[in-house]
Amino acid sequence: MITIIMFLGAIAFFAAIMFSPNNRTRWLLGVIFGLIFVGSTLMITANFHEHWGMKQVTTTKTQKIYSTSSQMQLALYQPVGTSGKDNVYIYQTKPRQKKPQHTQANEFTTNRLVWTDSDQATLTVKETRWRFKNDFYKVLFAGSKMDGNLVSRTNTFRYPKTFVKISVKQAQALKKQAQALKSPAAQAQLKTQAAAYVTAKVQAAKQQNPDLTEAQLQKLTQQAQQEYQAQMIKKMMAAK
Repeated sequence: MITIIMFLGAIAFFAAIMFSPNNRTRWLLGVIFGLIFVGSTLMITANFHEHWGMKQVTTTKTQKIYSTSSQMQLALYQPVGTSGKDNVYIYQTKPRQKKPQHTQANEFTTNRLVWTDSDQATLTVKETRWRFKNDFYKVLFAGSKMDGNLVSRTNTFRYPKTFVKISVKQAQALKKQAQALKSPAAQAQLKTQAAAYVTAKVQAAKQQNPDLTEAQLQKLTQQAQQEYQAQMIKKMMAAK
């Protein structure tokens, strides 16, 4: 709308100067349409550079996320650049998902990792965007493409401690290492070690609380299995 007003002001100013019947009318209309043209130009400039007529609106959304591996709990990331501060994190919003999602790589986005005692990974996205203050400004600057411009975005990943932070390159190397452990003898050894670890954890929990329910024992067993798996992944990464 403001762009149309600016062009109409310019055309009207030209027509007033060129076709007015006398000097008095020429000056009067010239000043009026000149002010319209200059005023609308200034408003466009103020909106573009200073976000005049706009305000910052912050929204927060939290959702469950899942490892991109169905077998291992991984906090997968892809380094961007060499600073180590601009990692892109890769995750799924459903347990089974054909195409994983990833965070954005731009100057507006910051990623944070928090390790928790929860058994569910979550992602909280906090975004601040420019929005028009009211419908008047929305109509006035319609078509300016300024509405919704991103100011900042913070992605906070909350991972259970059983997740392992690992780069895409490390994950590929880990996959190769895991191939070497697929022999029957290696699988039997791993199974025995895992069972011993889980049994020790569950027995220790029973000694502390003999009244644990079956559901609680199952949860403890699953958690111990995930802990053991995380330890194995870290050990394999360290041994590389």
